[in-house]
Amino acid sequence: QLHLVESGVGLVQAGGPLRLSCAASGRTFSTFVMGWFRQAPDKEREFVAGISKLGSTTISADSVKGRFTISRDNAKNTVYLQMNSLKPEDTAVYYCAAGDRLTRTSGYDYWGQGTQVTVSS
Repeated sequence: QLHLVESGVGLVQAGGPLRLSCAASGRTFSTFVMGWFRQAPDKEREFVAGISKLGSTTISADSVKGRFTISRDNAKNTVYLQMNSLKPEDTAVYYCAAGDRLTRTSGYDYWGQGTQVTVSS
């Protein structure tokens, strides 16, 4: 079982930056592909970004390209989501996820509990 815990400051002004972290424990972190997803009120959960096991490959949603960057530190068992130029429409609960295949679908095996991000205009 892989346990994931997200963290990061929850409230930020539009245009500002915010970095989310997701700490993993329980199994060997570097054997998992990692992803970030988000779910806004009354909307379905959507893919944000993903990163391969060693960090050599990243993918991201068109809505965040050029603004969000996913990275990982396998020595610290942590994946990050650096979010810049935030917009009110980025407001959502953000989840990190772990799996064995880098994909934009929600087919990941382990999920964190989520952390709220609110962008004020």
